[in-house]
Amino acid sequence: MRSSEISSGRSISTSLGTVVLLAALTTPRATFAIDQVAAQDLAQSSGCFKCHAVEKKKDGPALRDAAAKYKDDPQAEEKLIFHVTSGEKVKFDDGHEEEHKKVKTRNPNETRNLVQWILALQGGTKR
Repeated sequence: MRSSEISSGRSISTSLGTVVLLAALTTPRATFAIDQVAAQDLAQSSGCFKCHAVEKKKDGPALRDAAAKYKDDPQAEEKLIFHVTSGEKVKFDDGHEEEHKKVKTRNPNETRNLVQWILALQGGTKR
């Protein structure tokens, strides 16, 4: 093989690798597969369903309402990740405040999967 053929082959594979990387970085996150079972298991083990339900308001908003609230917000994922990992104060209908419980994982991919599952929920309960 001549050096021009080797260098041409490297150039093509480098270009192809660059295209694949750019496509991965610019593809909206919602198009990646969400592991719904893992998200629900993490929500259950973290106690999320004590205050939230998918379909109806409990002490906290319905998860569908959270998804609807953040539907057009480009920072929705980052905001919700912060919300479920920071222990920030939340205010209840009766006026009292508590620290929001943190998800029980240190794996950022599991947290992101949970948040992506919430954001993928359709509609909202408020009409």
